[in-house]
Amino acid sequence: MIKLYNTLTRKKQIFKPIKAKNAGMYTCGPTVYWHAHLGNLRTFIFEDILRRSLKYNGYKINQVMNITDIDDKIIKKAGAENKPISVVTKLYTKFFLNDIKKLNIEKAEAYPKATTHIKEMVAMIKILLQKKIAYKGEDGSIYFNISKFKNYGKLSGLKNREIKIGARIAADEYKKEDAQDFVLWKSKRPDEPSWPAPFGPGRPGWHIECSAMSKKYLGKTFDIHAGGVDLIFPHHENEIAQSEAANAKKFANYWIHGEHLLINNDKMSKSLKNIFTLRDIEEKGFNPLSYRYLVLTAHYRSKLNFTWESLQASQNALNNLSEFLKTKTDKHQKTNENKNIKIYEKKFLEAVNDDLNTPKAIALVWQIIKDNKLSNAAKKQLILNFDKVLGLNLNKIKPAKIQKIPLKIKQMADERELLRRNKQFIPADLLRKKIEQLGYTIEDTNYGHKITPARN
Repeated sequence: MIKLYNTLTRKKQIFKPIKAKNAGMYTCGPTVYWHAHLGNLRTFIFEDILRRSLKYNGYKINQVMNITDIDDKIIKKAGAENKPISVVTKLYTKFFLNDIKKLNIEKAEAYPKATTHIKEMVAMIKILLQKKIAYKGEDGSIYFNISKFKNYGKLSGLKNREIKIGARIAADEYKKEDAQDFVLWKSKRPDEPSWPAPFGPGRPGWHIECSAMSKKYLGKTFDIHAGGVDLIFPHHENEIAQSEAANAKKFANYWIHGEHLLINNDKMSKSLKNIFTLRDIEEKGFNPLSYRYLVLTAHYRSKLNFTWESLQASQNALNNLSEFLKTKTDKHQKTNENKNIKIYEKKFLEAVNDDLNTPKAIALVWQIIKDNKLSNAAKKQLILNFDKVLGLNLNKIKPAKIQKIPLKIKQMADERELLRRNKQFIPADLLRKKIEQLGYTIEDTNYGHKITPARN
């Protein structure tokens, strides 16, 4: 039996599905206006570990992950690039699917798009209006009246029905009765896409899409809703309110949330220029799965600090695992080997079933490698079996070769960086040319300079 920490009850609980040996999961997906950053990808990896762990326990999975393809940021991005919204969203949906493939994240059973489920959203809003839990604002937009939902705040634990200003929409952008109420349907605005609705043309708010699509694909009540901790409030809180108000049933039984990713102990921000994507990792020569390995070294409910040094250590570990699996397999079984194999299998299952304890599971893999009571054949069998959950693709992985840059070149590059910061561009450029003469190129990126051997 698998235990999961339920944000709703604030404790670990034995997972008991609605239907025996079946698990219905709704996992919040990307807003496709830009590349997913490493924080987003950490959440998607954690959700994949959850999926794989349930499968390892014999559950049949029905996972739904939404694609938000209409949103204020998407509209702004399309306008800035003078492109149709569909062109922007199609491109970044493709990038997203490519990223999760590189991270060996298993495909969900469904990836519904918001724009193809407007009908379902309108139907749910109509119910909320009929029940007088939603109302039409002065501007024609439809709002959810949170004072009509007594249990508002039960997921986040917020008191006095606090609201997070700036969550997808500024507080003064739309006219509503109470600043705490949230928008279900945004009335039509000039130069913005809109859809017809009985309460007036417009487009859906952010929260309603997940309630409508989860209901369509998983039913009014389903097993697990997962996402990052940043979504607990207001997004998931609002999902609960509108879904339970409309359906008169409990929305999701288990709420599972993954913690934040830090970059050099700082939050990701544009001002710090520390928002990295999978492309940044690849450009520095790392295998994307080295990031997956790094994510597994921290529990999903703990903050994870990303540094390039920690990624390098993860890459080295991944390479070592891959190399071990390529070693010659001895055919001689050791004394009590079957018994020892079962002990490791039990320990691994216990780690996985204890709220997805991947750090313990990873430690067990290295313990197996060092165990002289097991043959290499048994070790490989165990590790590849455990990889069904870890998802490191160990039987296929090709270790990345990261070029070591000489200390002299690194020092010259650091000196050039200092000159550039002091706006001494002429001597900085001369130093760059000197570095190139020594057979290396230097590129200035958002995360600092990148040095690579020059191509012949």
